[in-house]
Amino acid sequence: MTETLLDFMLGPMRGITDFYMDHLLVSNGIVLSMYFIAKLFKRNKATTE
Repeated sequence: MTETLLDFMLGPMRGITDFYMDHLLVSNGIVLSMYFIAKLFKRNKATTE
């Protein structure tokens, strides 16, 4: 029943969810590295002003 509800609510986005779950480590690594890079640039910008 849960799968049916998810298919109805997410529709075509379900394929993206499947891809994300299959490549969870890589996806989270990219997101975390982007976060730390953004923090690094924000810190450098704040110290130069």
